[in-house]
Amino acid sequence: MGTDFAQQRTLHNTHAALHAALVPDGNGRWAAARGLPRSTGHRAGVEAVRRAVRAASPLGIGTLTIHALSADNWKRPHAEVLSILELVAGFLADEVAACRAEGVRVTVLGRRDRLPDDVRRAIETTERETAAGTALHLRLAVDYSSRDEILAAVAETILAAVARTGDATRTSVSAVLGADGAPATPVPDVDLVVRTGGELRLGDFLLWECAYAELVFLDKPWPEFGADDLAAAVTEYRRRERRFGGLPAAGAGAGARP
Repeated sequence: MGTDFAQQRTLHNTHAALHAALVPDGNGRWAAARGLPRSTGHRAGVEAVRRAVRAASPLGIGTLTIHALSADNWKRPHAEVLSILELVAGFLADEVAACRAEGVRVTVLGRRDRLPDDVRRAIETTERETAAGTALHLRLAVDYSSRDEILAAVAETILAAVARTGDATRTSVSAVLGADGAPATPVPDVDLVVRTGGELRLGDFLLWECAYAELVFLDKPWPEFGADDLAAAVTEYRRRERRFGGLPAAGAGAGARP
């Protein structure tokens, strides 16, 4: 298989706007600590999503991917999963007009065949009505598994490329990962991952795209996450020196972006 390390590094260094990925964790524990049902925690989590989306562009974030529901979350009680999906559909319906007006393009990645019809319709409507947005690309991962996505890319793209040309590259894989249910458009690899709730892991989330991402873990539960927390994570990211397996460029200081 071919390699294109130089091209990958060039892509990292030429995308001025950051790609931040958020793993909202701790909704249920936040609610339980207050003697409230888990559904209340998930509703509070939607408000934290709104805060993060509004804060993103001023912080230099051009792509924001939020993990809304993993494929493994189907192991939870069915009623809880359906309530989360209803919140996703409600969020999209409530925010589509504002996103369109503010230039926020919304796409959704993950399986759609298991989603209720009303959720699929909300996704399709929002993607269609916000397709022209250029200020921020908001990506919601719904019924999403990074490992399943990589397997699909192998089966559908890499093997086809090898059969056709005898070669495949990292770029050919990246081109099909995270196609968001629409014609694939280039999405930069993740620069910054923020996970709340005190858990120190990525989970099955953007594993390919997060290969060189900077990780920030917060103890606070997601419903308490605010614009200041996102700003602090971006500030921490900019303090770090990213070398992508190489050596520091001569005269380069900390941080990833020129």
